[in-house]
Amino acid sequence: MADSKQVHVMLVEDDIFLANIYKTKFEMEGFKVSTADNGETGLEEVKKKRPDVVLLDILLPKMDGFAVLSALKSDPELKGIPVILLTNLGQKDDVDKGIELGAVDYLIKAHFKPSETVEKVKQALKR
Repeated sequence: MADSKQVHVMLVEDDIFLANIYKTKFEMEGFKVSTADNGETGLEEVKKKRPDVVLLDILLPKMDGFAVLSALKSDPELKGIPVILLTNLGQKDDVDKGIELGAVDYLIKAHFKPSETVEKVKQALKR
């Protein structure tokens, strides 16, 4: 890979099967991927690893995605990391809440293939 720095994606997803599908797809595209299977661990890992972008589910054990997003956006050192919500919650209220809390995008899993999710991440990184 010609890039001097691999783009690092943190995937916070409690569905291990789905997390592996996304992880594989991102790695095939040349990304470095870290995963966490609950909100609490996800937040700790973002603080430790400082990824370039976070893909965040909302329905998570220990701490939901909205709480993780709020914590990230209220931390001066982490608030600049783009967060994309990747969830099955498609209600307008959830989408609005996610964007209000600072997510750069809101993807409903059922509507986006992993390859399309990779494209959304690339777009978010260009902003």
